[in-house]
Amino acid sequence: MGEEHKENQLNIELNEETAEGIYSNLAIISHSSSEFVIDFIKVMPGMPKAKVKSRVLMTPEHAKRLMNALEDNIQKFEATNGKIKDLGPGPQGGIPMNFGGPTAEA
Repeated sequence: MGEEHKENQLNIELNEETAEGIYSNLAIISHSSSEFVIDFIKVMPGMPKAKVKSRVLMTPEHAKRLMNALEDNIQKFEATNGKIKDLGPGPQGGIPMNFGGPTAEA
């Protein structure tokens, strides 16, 4: 098993810039018959524009694996930390435009 296990290992490198990560509080997902596109966006309070900070493209099979991995990790997180508040669509959920604080006026 030792030699076979070594052959199946994947060596993943993470450079310093990528390790810092990119903050996102909004994701927009679109798809075609052959790929899923996930745009990660940072929305700031009082700003009418928001820029895409990162875009990830993947096959439908990889998108489904990502969904399953997220579901598994959310279940593990909630088992340790309690249920995550689900705002869902509607007036309480959706895109956070003012983050619950005062809006800026000029």
